[in-house]
Amino acid sequence: MIAFVSGPVAALAPDTAVIEVGGIGMAVQCAPGTLAALRLGEQARLATSLVVREDSLTLYGFADDDERQVFELLQTASGVGPRLAQAMLAVHTPDALRVAVATGDEKALTLVPGIGKKGAQRLLLELKDRLGAPVGTAVARPAAAAGPASWREQLHTALIGLGYQPREAEEAVAAVAPQAEASAEPHVGALLRAALQTLNRTR
Repeated sequence: MIAFVSGPVAALAPDTAVIEVGGIGMAVQCAPGTLAALRLGEQARLATSLVVREDSLTLYGFADDDERQVFELLQTASGVGPRLAQAMLAVHTPDALRVAVATGDEKALTLVPGIGKKGAQRLLLELKDRLGAPVGTAVARPAAAAGPASWREQLHTALIGLGYQPREAEEAVAAVAPQAEASAEPHVGALLRAALQTLNRTR
């Protein structure tokens, strides 16, 4: 198992960071919040989880070991793969998820794109007693608390993390707003790709 990767950030993309480790570029799938904390050329350390499939090897990256542990525990629930587990951690902190499960907070889980009411009810049943007790301050990420505007904060933060100026990020967010508002559950990854296309056209 690859427990973590450490080295300079060689490249950043909408959902991936490339970390140079011993002269090799390791592509790591990360949530927008994790990517936003990275800077090109600067040292980074990401806790990682390797997901093995018949046709692929995918390395998922996290801000710390606790996020990685929760990512792996979430996948013990039926119907939860690595992408949905990562989406849950993009919306909520590990402790916020622990509290949501412990208190049966169905609404908190439905804030995650891809989880409906029935799915949330099933996850609450399956994850009960698996995530453990909160280890710190159980606070949902600000993006989740913002409700309908959550995608704006996540998208803006991700663009800043990719090296764009605040004004450029704001303009790109405004440009993709109609696309986001046309969807009941805006997908930040898709919006980030659209925003980057807009920025590339204006440069």
